[in-house]
Amino acid sequence: MTKIKKPHLFIALILYVLSAGTTYALSSAIFGSQQDTSQQILSGEEQPTALSSLLQIDPTAPKDQECPLNGEMFTLAEREAWEKRRPLFVMIENSPDARPQSGLGRADVVFEAVAEGGVTRFGAIFYCDSQRDEVTIAPVRSARTYFVDWASGFNLPMYVHVGGANLSGPADALGQIRQYGWSLQTDLDQFSIGYPTFIRNNNRIPGKKVATEHTMESSTEKLWAVAEERGWTSVDPDGNEWLADYTSWVFEDEPSPVGSVKKIAYDFWSGYNQFSVEWEYDEQSNRFLRNMAGEQHVDHNDGSRIDMANVIVLKTVEKGPIDELKHMLYTTVGKGKALVFKNGDVLEVNWSKPTRISQISFTDNSGKPVELARGPIWISVLGLGSEVIY
Repeated sequence: MTKIKKPHLFIALILYVLSAGTTYALSSAIFGSQQDTSQQILSGEEQPTALSSLLQIDPTAPKDQECPLNGEMFTLAEREAWEKRRPLFVMIENSPDARPQSGLGRADVVFEAVAEGGVTRFGAIFYCDSQRDEVTIAPVRSARTYFVDWASGFNLPMYVHVGGANLSGPADALGQIRQYGWSLQTDLDQFSIGYPTFIRNNNRIPGKKVATEHTMESSTEKLWAVAEERGWTSVDPDGNEWLADYTSWVFEDEPSPVGSVKKIAYDFWSGYNQFSVEWEYDEQSNRFLRNMAGEQHVDHNDGSRIDMANVIVLKTVEKGPIDELKHMLYTTVGKGKALVFKNGDVLEVNWSKPTRISQISFTDNSGKPVELARGPIWISVLGLGSEVIY
């Protein structure tokens, strides 16, 4: 047997490591690797260093800049910060083991729908309210095809997820991401990024032991840092500014008189009480306060109760489960009915989304755009036969 000299062996090992790394990087970029690269697990004491400096906002500065996503007013410094970026559309899970989630209370817009088997999931958009500090987001979970469609209406946001449904047929979310070209311009999949942008934080909720799939954590600043490193800033691949091509909703300048809707309640699936939703209207703040499964729904980051200026219940065709994994499908393109709750009142409206890349529009029966209240927006998507009590 021929012996290999140590210097030659050392060089061979270096070449092997470089070759393996290059192969992995190429396969991740082209095909979307499904290997979990977030191998380091936080014990609860150690925290990764923030990757970018944060704004120092003058508390006396006027809030006269409109957020294009939800109409809320911010300072000029915050606007100048968000104009350099594109929004983050983050998949956040909602199994009981995932609660309380981190970051939902800081999202500008949230979509909510069943992911599989009656278990709901959130698509939370971070943009305007996330500029002055770093927002921890958890638990991040996998992509679903209809969330991909809703994200498409926001003009190529950064789509953040941990893998996703990868099946032949209509539920193939990862296949759609590749088909739409997102892999090279907007897709922030944990499987191609890894630590320290994504971490497995087993002690995110002290004293609550959960399975590994409920522990994925990231933050707004870490995600935007990766996007910046890849050149995915405010300019899309065609050289257009994100804001220039984004179609915003219409927002009211003067809130309408407070109505008589004090409480909203609905189920996504009958008998799945762990995902039952209730909103309580608080006249003092002019916000709807969220309950889930009979308890106050709070943000784990600061313990505050999740509240929204607008609660929209969108009705559409629900299909499924369509396979053994209990995946669902929702009609996302077309027209339908919706309820818009704002200022303690309710409006029966129409929704429309002509194409995948169109933003959902909300209009009255005369076709006039509905003015939403300025502030965060929560959109729950229910099947056509679902009952909403208010």
